[in-house]
Amino acid sequence: MTWRRIGALLLVLLGALAPVATAGGAESSQSKGAGHGGGKHHQHQTKGPHVLAKSWALIDGRTGEVLTSHAGEERRLVASTTKLMTAYVAMKDLPLAKIVKAQPYEYEYGESVMGLRAGQKISVEDLLYGLILLSAGDAAHTLAIDSAGSVKKFVAEMNRYAAALGLTNTHYANPVGLDQRGNYSSALDLAALTMELEKIPAFAKIADTREKTLKSLHPPRKIKTINELLEMAPWVTGVKTGHTWKAGYVLVGSGEKRGIHLISVAIDAPTDETRFSDNLELLEWGFRQYHRRKALHKGEELASPAIRYSGGELPLLVAHPLKVALRDGQKVEVDVEAPREVTGPIRRGARLGTATVSVDGLRAGSVPLLASRRIPAASAFDKARGFIGEHPLPLAIAACAILVVAMLLGRSVRRIRRGKRVKKK
Repeated sequence: MTWRRIGALLLVLLGALAPVATAGGAESSQSKGAGHGGGKHHQHQTKGPHVLAKSWALIDGRTGEVLTSHAGEERRLVASTTKLMTAYVAMKDLPLAKIVKAQPYEYEYGESVMGLRAGQKISVEDLLYGLILLSAGDAAHTLAIDSAGSVKKFVAEMNRYAAALGLTNTHYANPVGLDQRGNYSSALDLAALTMELEKIPAFAKIADTREKTLKSLHPPRKIKTINELLEMAPWVTGVKTGHTWKAGYVLVGSGEKRGIHLISVAIDAPTDETRFSDNLELLEWGFRQYHRRKALHKGEELASPAIRYSGGELPLLVAHPLKVALRDGQKVEVDVEAPREVTGPIRRGARLGTATVSVDGLRAGSVPLLASRRIPAASAFDKARGFIGEHPLPLAIAACAILVVAMLLGRSVRRIRRGKRVKKK
């Protein structure tokens, strides 16, 4: 057999194997994993992203809808992304401005810490910055004890919150994320938890921070994030790294572009670099699934309330165009709020209503509705005519009553006159 034939045979074999690899990389999850909150999740059959991590997921951060995943419900060690739940519980229990004392902490070799001294005073907010930006184990330990009184009680609280959020493939054994039996989560559960966290403005700000000066410490100390994903694109908004020898390299990422909010997760990536590239690939792939559509056009007429007194209608026009981001198959709806009737004077361009656009029931934006022309104040004649037009039956009854009274009065006057003439005779 010639080398040319051997090469052709190899190409055929590779072509036959390629679809198998692609299908594995684009495996769609069951909707259960991101079903926290009871939302509907559609599975998309488009070719998936190329990700090297052993478990991964991508969801719409506004709705929780799963865009794509692989082994998304598989229970795995998740290292320091455990600290996302630590942050969630601490922010529920503790005021950000509260000053606490750092607890004694014996950290393991290679573990990330802030280097807090036992008894050192620091605010809860600065502990959270250390927890997320540095993945500090001593920050997690101090938050746990100050929040619940002990690590054991705090872990129990973590598990109660996990159950309440519907994280069915998650359980915690410590607040730090150290490899321990009973400490696990899944890619879809991590994504769902992050979606809840990013609804908290204070957490969203922390997760999107590159560097921070911790002013509650004396002297103040500047820290920088170890999440390199934040440096890879301007639209990246977080979130949290994790790594242990058994868990591998883990990263939860998020990004926002053109009103689209996505959350990505990669668990057990082969290297430090690939966890970042995996998340970037997931997010970029996700943004490509959306297209921009002009839902409302400037000058489009959406309502025409009646003009009181003078008659006619006043068209209300869209003030400016509105574009929305949506995927194939998503439904766009427009809800119009405008009066059924208006009364002059009204200037041209006056705001008289609002058009709200929703994509699959989720609000995407709103636009004012403006008066298309000027309406002068109604004249006395217009008001009288309008009053007659608005109350025809009562006025008819009143007219009839007046007529009857007039007739009766006329008869009475004639009788009186006849009586006078009789007397004169």
